[in-house]
Amino acid sequence: MINAQFVEKKTGYYTAIDGTPIYYEVRGEGEPIVFIYGIACLMNHWHSQVEFFSKTNQVILFDIRGHHKSVPVADLNNLTFEHLAFDLKGLLNHLGHKSAHIVGHSFGVPYQLKAYEQFPEMFKSLVFVNGFARNPLKKLFGLDFVEPLHKFLKEQHSKHPDLWNALWRNLVDNPVAFQVAALAGGFNLKLTQFKDIEMYGRGVSRLELPLFFKLFEELLAFDGLHILGGIDKPCLIISGEKDFLTPPDYQRELRENIKDSEFLFIPYGSHCCQLDFADFINLKLQDFYKRHGF
Repeated sequence: MINAQFVEKKTGYYTAIDGTPIYYEVRGEGEPIVFIYGIACLMNHWHSQVEFFSKTNQVILFDIRGHHKSVPVADLNNLTFEHLAFDLKGLLNHLGHKSAHIVGHSFGVPYQLKAYEQFPEMFKSLVFVNGFARNPLKKLFGLDFVEPLHKFLKEQHSKHPDLWNALWRNLVDNPVAFQVAALAGGFNLKLTQFKDIEMYGRGVSRLELPLFFKLFEELLAFDGLHILGGIDKPCLIISGEKDFLTPPDYQRELRENIKDSEFLFIPYGSHCCQLDFADFINLKLQDFYKRHGF
């Protein structure tokens, strides 16, 4: 068995239509699979899938505009799903592909939906991991506090940016925050390696708050229910039982509205099933691609 560390990694940038640099990493050869992480996340969320699929496929990762190495954003007004879709299209064109298998987690699912609406020919298949077609945070834990809290934090940051940047980093990048994220359904502490949770916290803490606020507003306003009925490519929907951030009802909604889609329910799965049950997810993805002739 080939160890992933011996699969050559190629890195680079391409320039998006508005001049924003988009960082990417490519490993392996064969049918291309693009993995899209969630808002404020990082490529490490897919490390198990990269190791598994880079032996048989060309695996493509990239930083969403405004995240990590895909900065500076040329225009803050272009932090929209429309521009994210153009970024994905541009990345595939840059790498010489007309289409690819696309896998998205959480925010990466509405990302896919908008990209599919704009460029359906770009997709060979779609995989949604703990995703949603509309704002899943409207009644988080049965309470309507997310949008007012977001508005309050945005206003306070505009008044005292340095203070709030420091508070943000200290609040997110610490062991207590990691435990809270897990208890909220973000991770399964019994199954996810703690170093993966640490890396996530550090990644979130380093995201510039104005960029996060703008993308978060996109998430809150997104409604892609009208897109679902038009999807005619193979589609696999993965749902974690213990995901309290994007509960299973949102994945069932995807399943009910996408004709011939497949549904995989993961008992004890958290918001990050691809980390909790990495081997199982990898095998199910492999089987999904094989059954559809890929």
